[in-house]
Amino acid sequence: MPSEGSAATPVSNGRHETETEALDRNWGSLMQELRVVQTGVQLLTGFLLTLPFQNRFAGLSTPMRVLYLIDVAGSVSATICLVAPVAAHRMLFRQHRIQSVVTAAHRYAIAGLTLLGVSLTGVATLIFDTVAGPAGGIAAGVVFALLFAAMWVLHPWRHRYGSRVHASRRAFAPGEAG
Repeated sequence: MPSEGSAATPVSNGRHETETEALDRNWGSLMQELRVVQTGVQLLTGFLLTLPFQNRFAGLSTPMRVLYLIDVAGSVSATICLVAPVAAHRMLFRQHRIQSVVTAAHRYAIAGLTLLGVSLTGVATLIFDTVAGPAGGIAAGVVFALLFAAMWVLHPWRHRYGSRVHASRRAFAPGEAG
C-alpha cells in the first residue's frame, strides 16, 4: 500500500489520478499556456530591441526614453521568466523533482505575465505618445493598465475566490441542489 503523499497516492480532485499524474497534467497544461505567450513576448522583445536604430527614436523625449528602457527591461525579464520553466525542466529532467518544477514554473509564469502586462502597457503608452502626443499617451497608458488589471488580475481572482465562497455556501446549505 502506498504511503501518505507518495506518487501513487490518489489525489482527491475528482479526477481519480495519482499525485504524479496530476503533476504531469498540470505541467502539460502550463506548457500549453506558455507556448501561447512565449512567441508574443519574444516578438515584442525583438521589436523593442530594434527601436533605437530607427531614425525617429532620436526625437523621443527623455521621459519616453525612460519608459522605453522600462519596457525593454520588462519585456526581456518577461521573456526570461516565461522561458525559465523549460530551462528548469531540462536541468532537473529525470531527477524526480516534478513537484518543485511545476511549482517554480507556475511562479515564473505569473511573474512573466505580470512583466508582460507592464511592458504592453508601457509600449502602448509610448506608441500613443509618439502618434497622438503626451495626452494620448497618458490616456492610453491608463486605459491599458486598467484593462490589464481587469482581464489578467481581477477577473481570474474573482472566479478563483468567488467559486470558493460559492462552494462553501453550497456545502453549508442543506437540501440545496448543486
